[in-house]
Amino acid sequence: MATERQRRLRRALTALIPRAPFIDAEAIREAARSRHMRSLSPESAIWLSTVAHIRHQHTDYDELMDDGYDKDAARFFVLDDTNAVLDEWGATRRLDPEALDEEAPTEPRLVAEDDDRGDDDWPDGRWHEDD
Repeated sequence: MATERQRRLRRALTALIPRAPFIDAEAIREAARSRHMRSLSPESAIWLSTVAHIRHQHTDYDELMDDGYDKDAARFFVLDDTNAVLDEWGATRRLDPEALDEEAPTEPRLVAEDDDRGDDDWPDGRWHEDD
């Protein structure tokens, strides 16, 4: 039986990314249910999870990072590919090339005092210690 949060995430995914393939939608919902996403609205959690999923699974982002590009440069180079997937999936929004930091959540998140992960790790929807 699904929780209310899970139902809201499912509805948000359907509204924001209506044509996402089932296997991708499952991975996005799973990421949106992560502990560090709980303080976000379902819509924000789905958006961040979608962008991170597309970036890591449908673009050359990881290869660019492995080749030594920094996070901002790698994101810049995969922006068009990310938006192409968003368009294909019927997304209601796109990443703006003029505001690459737009995907950062506008909602506060709780961070333990001993948490040394910077906000620059947050927009991925995943924690990255190495990139």
